[in-house]
Order: sequence, then C-alpha cells, then structure tokens
Amino acid sequence: MAACAEDGCERPAAVRLHVPWDANREVCTAHARALVQQDGIVAEPLSGAGENWE
Repeated sequence: MAACAEDGCERPAAVRLHVPWDANREVCTAHARALVQQDGIVAEPLSGAGENWE
C-alpha cells in the first residue's frame, strides 16, 4: 500500500481525492477528512484499503 501523498505524512493511503484544479492524489483518512471539505473535491475509497480507515 502506498503512503499518503501529503508532505511529511507516513500513514498509508486509503482515499483517492479527485481535485478539479490539481492532480488527483491518494491520501490517508486524516488528510482526506480535511481536504474533502473544499468545494469540488470528491473522495473515493481505495479498493483494499479498508483496514486503513481510522
């Protein structure tokens, strides 16, 4: 499993964020919770990452 795409984060990625104004990226659940609150960002759970939902 890949690590979170956010700088300095070592947690496993569990969510793919579709960001209309930037590249899509895979992040941990903690970063996904914060980032998905921005208008236009859509979160998609990664297949097989269920154990990483914290």
